[in-house]
Amino acid sequence: MIRPTSEAPDASGPRPRSGVGRAVVVLVLVALGALIPLLGPSAALHGTGEAAAPGADGIALLRTALFAALSVPLGELFVRRLAHAVAGAPPAAPPTVLRSWAPYAAGAGFVAALGLASVVATGNLVPDSVGAIDIGGLYESRAGRLALVEVNAFLVAGLCALSRRPDTQVWPLAAVIVAEALRAHPTTETSALLGSGLTLVHLTCAALWAGGLLSVLRTLRRWRSPAAGAALLAVYARLAALLLAAITASGVASSLRRMPAGTILEQLTATAYGRTLLAKVLLVAVVTVLALWARIRLRRATEPLTACVPARAEVVALGLVVAVSGLLTALPLPIRW
Repeated sequence: MIRPTSEAPDASGPRPRSGVGRAVVVLVLVALGALIPLLGPSAALHGTGEAAAPGADGIALLRTALFAALSVPLGELFVRRLAHAVAGAPPAAPPTVLRSWAPYAAGAGFVAALGLASVVATGNLVPDSVGAIDIGGLYESRAGRLALVEVNAFLVAGLCALSRRPDTQVWPLAAVIVAEALRAHPTTETSALLGSGLTLVHLTCAALWAGGLLSVLRTLRRWRSPAAGAALLAVYARLAALLLAAITASGVASSLRRMPAGTILEQLTATAYGRTLLAKVLLVAVVTVLALWARIRLRRATEPLTACVPARAEVVALGLVVAVSGLLTALPLPIRW
């Protein structure tokens, strides 16, 4: 009787402090990550002779928030499916009882999409007042209609996340991905449909990879079974390898469409788009190394859940990849397609 009584305070005592500590770390990382889209345009354009679009830093920040808001709920839905296949998953703490971040992500995505729609409504200029925003004009252009789709889709996704059937949010989230893929490749672009298809695959797989790993780590914190936690991490790791292959293939194909093979080496250092793309490639390489490290630990370590250490670092690196991706969308495209 004495032993359980003495262990209970030890188990519950540090939790509030660790929770506050984690919250502080997350806020610091988010603030540092926001510096990439805010300061990135001027750094990437320095010495290239290219001109940035008005408000490029703000647009990059909004698109980073949109990508992050897309990844979080998709990751939760992804891991929820994976957890059903894990033998011995703790019945007392299934992933469905996790405090979902999906409603908050949908709110952030709605605000980001609304901000981007306001830019489209003013002719791709940052509005200096509410009166400068022509909301009715959004219905008259393809870019405006796609912006409205994203705003409404995040609104519906938030309502679905708060409903009794949160899995239904997959449909409005899919609408956001399709709208982003179409927005990134206007009809005036050569083989625009192919480009949209590549972006669709790239964005979907990236959101599942980043959001899925975050959700896996959150789930492991709630489960009390190391064996089930290691099994969930192993299932995710196998699928993450396939996601990485799809991301790499679609990313390389998209890059070669915008920077032909004969010019890609020069443009990686001479253009803002190429410099940012190179930074993204290097970050993905770091993420890949961390993923391999986690997988080796998962297979060979006496305590498989020590793989969570490199996995947490991988989440941070993936967050940086999301920020750089947001920056990439706000920079001028290479001259040659």
